[in-house]
Amino acid sequence: MNSKRNAVTAGRVGGKRRTVGERTQQRPRPSRKNGARETVEAVLIALLAAMLLRAFVVQAFRIPTGSMKDTLLVGDFLLVNKFVYGVRTPDRIPVIDAEIPFFRLPAFKTPKNGDVVVFKYPENEKLDYIKRCIAVGGQTIEIKDGIVHIDGEPEGEMLDMGQKFDPAIQRYVQYTRVKTPYGKSYTIRHFSDGFNTTETFGPKTVPEGHYFMMGDNRDNSSDSRVWGYVPAENVVGEALVIYFSWDTAKDWWDSIRWTRLANPIK
Repeated sequence: MNSKRNAVTAGRVGGKRRTVGERTQQRPRPSRKNGARETVEAVLIALLAAMLLRAFVVQAFRIPTGSMKDTLLVGDFLLVNKFVYGVRTPDRIPVIDAEIPFFRLPAFKTPKNGDVVVFKYPENEKLDYIKRCIAVGGQTIEIKDGIVHIDGEPEGEMLDMGQKFDPAIQRYVQYTRVKTPYGKSYTIRHFSDGFNTTETFGPKTVPEGHYFMMGDNRDNSSDSRVWGYVPAENVVGEALVIYFSWDTAKDWWDSIRWTRLANPIK
């Protein structure tokens, strides 16, 4: 009897009885392999989400030339809404640069007069260009004595903004504020020495399904006056906002154009 009592007493663990043959349970330690796999999966999912976002919703672009001065400056980084005009699926395979068929999803709207649009350059669709849409399909475009006319009328009400010296080109520039009948307002540039006063173009009617694009830096822009109309299928998206801007001619810290950050593009 005493030996039996002693056997039960010896089976106590932490003040609780344990039957003969019962084992204590331990929680399994997390596997290092499982943790690494979860990290890799999270990174891959984030990359996939970023790729889908870039392909179908918003994409970042950098401005390399001055054709849209002063609306957009060299060194501006901007976000472009690819969704609003109807997403154009990728037409090339990265790395190998192989061309593939593409299609466009339904659009919420089409480019209108005055919109700042990113599109594939008609003469080399590997390049993305950005210009302002001046005329759409069915409208007549004409330049008389350097002044743009749409359907026989000036592109908008013109307000003289004065002259300013541009050290990048070592020339004085004339600024003009344009208020269009389409609800858009933007500033264009001309050389002050009267370079454009004799410019003529057209009249020409923009074909349906095409757009006439021009840079805001009117005397220093290669645009539809030179290489023709932009087909609707080449449209990539509408410029939204400048998220970063810097002047590469200056030191890194001083080069950041703080006043341009988060500026909407109009």
